[in-house]
Amino acid sequence: MWLVYRRGGLGDTLLTFPLLELLKKQGRNVWAVGNTDYFAIAKAVGWADMVSSEVPEEGFEGRLIISFEGNIKPFPEKRLWLVEHYLQSAKLTGSFSKSLPLEPLPRSPLEGCVVLHPSSGSKKKNPPLELYFMVEDFLKRQGYRTIYLVGEADSWLKAYVKNYWESHEPLEIARALKKALLFVGNDSGLSHLASYCGLPTFVFYGPTDPVVWKPVGERVYQISLSLECSPCFPHVCEERACLEPEAIFERFLAVFRKAQLL
Repeated sequence: MWLVYRRGGLGDTLLTFPLLELLKKQGRNVWAVGNTDYFAIAKAVGWADMVSSEVPEEGFEGRLIISFEGNIKPFPEKRLWLVEHYLQSAKLTGSFSKSLPLEPLPRSPLEGCVVLHPSSGSKKKNPPLELYFMVEDFLKRQGYRTIYLVGEADSWLKAYVKNYWESHEPLEIARALKKALLFVGNDSGLSHLASYCGLPTFVFYGPTDPVVWKPVGERVYQISLSLECSPCFPHVCEERACLEPEAIFERFLAVFRKAQLL
């Protein structure tokens, strides 16, 4: 049995999944320790045999401890995709899945919709809600149906929109996303989840690094104004010019049209 330890948010956890999958391809049994709601997705797809919130008191054949005190640092020392950093640190090679092999949720409330998620685990990363209203208006004029996704950190959104679906269960959200059409969101765990579920996923980056925090997926469209002062997270200025709504919206339009989704 191999131990894989990673505490953190949903996006942090999902970027460890290639480690789990490659260990399973080697015929290893895997015990994942961290947020059990997040690692439940890995168990559902067969990449984790056991999941717990604490390290069990038993011997392991090998240990991959992703922490500042562990044998894999949680962040790379240079600008490198986190997945590549983890795989290099663990000396694991091979191909890994770009889409989670999950069964879709029957009668998904997201079926056939563009899912909008204007939130994240940090308000510093969130552009003004105005950006999403511009995106929604554009998509509706193109004939798309839109719905907002409200996760565990997004209850504030319900005061501003009426067309939303709320769930606090990551596995349920993942299965529901399997039937959605597109996803538009910030650099957040749910954007990582949507991309990993196979959706064309448009992700807005401001103060965070699109190189390090790229989601796993085949159709990830990263949108950034690429200012000289970016990335700067967590030391974010008050002006946040990197999240100016009209400039980001124009960049979104260009990327969306290039993706040939009209």
